[in-house]
Amino acid sequence: MKYILFFISCFSFAQQTQFVDFKSVSAQLKLNAQEKSLSGSIDYAFDVLQPTDTIKIDAKNMEFTQVKIDGKEVIFVNTGKELKIAYNFQKGKNHLTFEYSAKPKQALYFVAIENSEVQIWTQGQGRYTSNWFPSFDDVNEKVIFNLGITYDAAYQVISNGVLQNKTENNNQFHWQYGMKNPMSSYLLMLAIGKFDKKQLQSKSRIPLEYYLENKDADRFEPTYRYSKRIFDFLEKEIGVKYPWEIYREIPVRDFLYGGMENTTSTLFTTRYVVDSTGFTDRNYTNVDAHELAHHWFGDLITAQSSTHHWLQEGFATYYALLAERDIFGDDYFYSKLYETAQQIKFASRTDSIPVLNAKASSLTFYEKGAWALFVLHESIGDKAFKKAIKSYLKKYAYQTVNTENFFDEIRKVSDFDLVQFQKTWLESVAFDTPAANALLSKNKAIQIRLEVDKLKKIPLPEKKDFLIKTLKSDVYHTVKEAIVDQVQTEKYEAKKELLQLAMHTNNLQVRQAVAGTLSQIPEDFRTEYETLLDDKSYQTQEIALYYLWKNFPDHRTAYLNKSKNWIGFNDYNLRTLWLSLALSTPDYSENPETLISELIAFSSTKYEATTRQNALEKLIAFKLINDQVLSNLVNSTTHHMWQFSKFGRDSIRILLKNSEMRASFERILPNLTPDEQFQLNRLLKE
Repeated sequence: MKYILFFISCFSFAQQTQFVDFKSVSAQLKLNAQEKSLSGSIDYAFDVLQPTDTIKIDAKNMEFTQVKIDGKEVIFVNTGKELKIAYNFQKGKNHLTFEYSAKPKQALYFVAIENSEVQIWTQGQGRYTSNWFPSFDDVNEKVIFNLGITYDAAYQVISNGVLQNKTENNNQFHWQYGMKNPMSSYLLMLAIGKFDKKQLQSKSRIPLEYYLENKDADRFEPTYRYSKRIFDFLEKEIGVKYPWEIYREIPVRDFLYGGMENTTSTLFTTRYVVDSTGFTDRNYTNVDAHELAHHWFGDLITAQSSTHHWLQEGFATYYALLAERDIFGDDYFYSKLYETAQQIKFASRTDSIPVLNAKASSLTFYEKGAWALFVLHESIGDKAFKKAIKSYLKKYAYQTVNTENFFDEIRKVSDFDLVQFQKTWLESVAFDTPAANALLSKNKAIQIRLEVDKLKKIPLPEKKDFLIKTLKSDVYHTVKEAIVDQVQTEKYEAKKELLQLAMHTNNLQVRQAVAGTLSQIPEDFRTEYETLLDDKSYQTQEIALYYLWKNFPDHRTAYLNKSKNWIGFNDYNLRTLWLSLALSTPDYSENPETLISELIAFSSTKYEATTRQNALEKLIAFKLINDQVLSNLVNSTTHHMWQFSKFGRDSIRILLKNSEMRASFERILPNLTPDEQFQLNRLLKE
């Protein structure tokens, strides 16, 4: 055994793909929601390229039995991170089969929802799929995945590829999915829930499936308003047919990110499940286009290493912006590029890592990567750019790529100076503002925006006429929002006319800018400001309700009566605000206990993290704290979403500075779960 371990440890330093090529895997899985576990039988087909004595599969915290090569049991080592198999492997085709079980700490999530129901979903971006499925952290190992999943017949089960068959047995369904082409393991997915589904077809006859929870069935249109249009646009713009057999989009609760481009089946956060009013402030359009673009740039061709990650994120960001340009127009397109340019310039003051670096920030990979492509596209022309993209995708389909591979295709269509381009846009931390402004200034709205920006330090009386003229014009709304932001610190009397003009544009975004920048509302602007409560924007209504309630105590009852039935987004932003304001208004409610019970309920595990955080923030801010609130706050520290768990820890740290609060936390400690006790004890000992 020591001899075997020696060879295994040595082999780990070698690149496995030089010796072994895994071709496909068939898996049959069962999940146990109560135990948050899964088990399965696996069959990997692989070719040995050069004789070797060891192969490995990434597998974290799993148990294995029946490990066989071509039906014969073999010696294996389970390191807790990898399954390593010692065998005299010779050139040729082989099958590795085994059974496994796991209780994943990450990457596979069991989210409890109302009525003892559950949603189950995966997130494999990075090196995480090997937490729930024995697979490959190395993106260069691409495999054809075929998953079969058995689960409760009341639920929908979704995985990568085409649903080949669905059979029922003892109140369970077995769902068998299959793929024709290989992909990297991080794109493997699983989603289980109670969904409604709508089926459409692209112009190229690709089946399109759009899912929503049963309760959200009336939100299909605003949520997926532009989804088919985006699909058809990207196929035409990219010039290469969608490379997979089907495309699905599924929102899941408490998802870790905006969306994830799992091959054929994108998952995204329920934050983007909206009605027509919610669409104004938080629609799915950009994320929708970004994740779909990844099905070419990331799924079809995959960056060989993190150094070249911009070939995925920069491309997906840029093509999503092109799709939005098709929908919302040139002014939107150039305004978004302008805004990201400002973000990149600001970040470059402290961010010293360029695009071509594995440790680059998300802003750099995504936004500066997109800017690099915009510059390249504009520099070599649309025809040459599209020709290079088409050649690049076809040449490296189902393979991994690096930046030089992409540049090789650019060189075939243009003599553009790629050496200088790489230095300026991919290797330099600085942002080339003159070049960027020259490209942006092709757009009239940006020309005016740049003029507005130049006036930031000019006294208001000297620029007021220009600002008035601009607010009265039909220029794109982001320019007018910039004016409202620019005069934020001016005295009210001096800027009153500008604020009134901004309000009278009747543009929701411009009016929202006024709502957000005028936290102290003068009496003679109250009636004007109150009209914001009727805007078709949940975000505007939230801002306006709070500032009006805060500024005009004598009118609180009227504001609360007007908004008492408001709900807002699916995170209940308006309802939780209303409850906290009503409870903080003396003598408003005849039954405050009912209201506080409702608000506390929103902070419980019955709801998603965003709703819970909304409620907890308000309960703490308005000092509506009891033992149940503290228990719910401690529970947040155990949540799988790092943003929410961090909020919980930070909030507890602040509360612990108060001796009475510390005593309250110590009192509830014995009644908490072991995980909750562990987290609270750590905070108490800090």
